[in-house]
Amino acid sequence: MRLWVCIVLLSVVLCARADRPAIIDAVVRAAHFVRDAAGGARDMYRAYQDMREANYIGADKYFHARGNYDAAQRGPGGEWAAKVIRWPFLLPHSDAREKWQSLSGRGHEDTQADQEANAWGRSGGNPNRYRPAGLPSRY
Repeated sequence: MRLWVCIVLLSVVLCARADRPAIIDAVVRAAHFVRDAAGGARDMYRAYQDMREANYIGADKYFHARGNYDAAQRGPGGEWAAKVIRWPFLLPHSDAREKWQSLSGRGHEDTQADQEANAWGRSGGNPNRYRPAGLPSRY
């Protein structure tokens, strides 16, 4: 008897899941997007923290590419987070970032190279393209 009750309940659950309204599907997709975006932001922050911890000259492009790559691999939400979050200090807009760098004395060429590394990582390119020789293997 218990077996039949379990089978009936499982059938009801499976049928209800298959026939759920479109609004529920939209909410589920939105929740997945938000989950991926939050995970992508964590990936970007972890790469930023690793860059600061490593404090290795010439490794910033590698960490840019790695953070964007890890975030984009999570899905559409992670890719969106990688596009929205900018370096350094995770400034929200690239124009603000460029202005900050121009005020701090960093050159336009460095900004261009950073953006190239960001785009490379977001597009699924291997971040090791930018990995400098001698960077510890834990990164």
